[in-house]
Amino acid sequence: MTKELQEKLDFVKKTLHDVESYSHACSVLNFDQETICPAEGMEEQGEVNAFLSNKAFELRKQHQFEEAAEYLYQHKNELADPLDRILADDLHREYLKTKNITPEMDHEFALAYNRAFVNWVNAKQQSDYELFAPSLKEVRDIELKKISLRGNRLPDAYDNLLDDYERGMTTDNLDEIFDVCKKRLVPLLKKITESKKSIRTDFMSRTVTDEQQKRMAQYLLETLGFDFRRGSFTTTEHPFTDGLGRNDVRVTTHYYPAMFSSSMFSIIHECGHALFEMYQPGEDWEHYINGDKTMGMHESVSRFYENRIGRSKAFVDLIYDKTKQIFPEVMHDVSSRELYEALNVVRPSLIRTEADEFTYTLHIIIRYELEKLIVNGNAKIEDLPGLWNDTYEKYLGVRPQNDREGILQDVHWSSGFGYFSTYALGNMYNAMYYETMSRDFDVSQAVLNGDFSKINGWMKDRVWKNANRETPKEWIREITGGDFNVEPYLDYLEKKYTALYEIGE
Repeated sequence: MTKELQEKLDFVKKTLHDVESYSHACSVLNFDQETICPAEGMEEQGEVNAFLSNKAFELRKQHQFEEAAEYLYQHKNELADPLDRILADDLHREYLKTKNITPEMDHEFALAYNRAFVNWVNAKQQSDYELFAPSLKEVRDIELKKISLRGNRLPDAYDNLLDDYERGMTTDNLDEIFDVCKKRLVPLLKKITESKKSIRTDFMSRTVTDEQQKRMAQYLLETLGFDFRRGSFTTTEHPFTDGLGRNDVRVTTHYYPAMFSSSMFSIIHECGHALFEMYQPGEDWEHYINGDKTMGMHESVSRFYENRIGRSKAFVDLIYDKTKQIFPEVMHDVSSRELYEALNVVRPSLIRTEADEFTYTLHIIIRYELEKLIVNGNAKIEDLPGLWNDTYEKYLGVRPQNDREGILQDVHWSSGFGYFSTYALGNMYNAMYYETMSRDFDVSQAVLNGDFSKINGWMKDRVWKNANRETPKEWIREITGGDFNVEPYLDYLEKKYTALYEIGE
């Protein structure tokens, strides 16, 4: 490697170190804003966040940095370390994406996203979409403007947003994937709803305290292998995980007095995200590629722990005694089998985050179809609540009675579009690698034994190790030996729920 190339690389890494310092501060502020920040302080908090975020953006927009980064890309084959070659590709991709966005524009966009978040919180609390609609329109317009300024713009507007979250994914791909899902899931859903199988759920709405739910969250995190030396948890309106730094990963949940299982599965889901962050290779941080994993990869892990592990009979058996101990008012007359069936009951519902495992993909398809309409200009912002409600009735046979349980239930649209499909893709990825894991050892027995060091060790070596270093297609092929395939996921759902609901051929 030439002296000039080494100097360029050193300058890029020094600058990225400073960028990360600003980004870390922004993450702390964002975590505070979404957890303990008082309502009247949210907008000001967001303005400070936008200021610091813009400072990070300015560092990357320096002519010297852009020139050095592009030099690395042009000479990437001369870089000695393959991780530096990945960094060079990342920098080039980001350069093309933001080359025509000025620091002033970036600051303006950040302020708008912050206003949208604050307005969403207020609108959801009051169940009034009109309080959020102007911000949603502003977010849509910003997303379109940013797309128009890209140097690597794709012809279809929405494809650009999908690619941001899942590199290489297009609407053509998703249309095909979701068509297969609808063809197989909708008829089976009808059979399930018509099944004579009776699943007891009366105990699921028995009330518990926040303190009890906190104890359960602590127990679940400990059981799954969450490292409390490097992580913590608290509550928020919409549960999320934030990897603030290499040794600081924070998860959140939400407590509902009459839905004890809600916080259980939100904490299991977020624990999956946290484990991914905690166990990624240290070298990825050192080469500034630690944020390269796609959201489909990330959601595959969170939903692996939430569903493939958390809703399995083995896991329910594992936690049954502890659940009885923490929630005696709920569990005093409930068997392990009854708890398992209740946690897997299929019931078309309104709230995505509370949806059963079987119908969840239909919630995602609804959002995907609406996002395409929004981004491609085929739906008016003021008409979205009605479109949302109509689509829910079409696919799930239920209709929201207010905006809080309808279009305002998710926070994601306050910061843009393109994320939702990664939840469904995550389910499909983990179905593939669960099959691979099962060929290596008895997963159910490991769960029943509480041997998460074995499960997490396999995930570390096979799923997490190269996530920052490969495209989704390369990653899933290396894990499983095969190309992406939706069939294992649909096969899993059909097998599990046909048995649960005792549906004959």
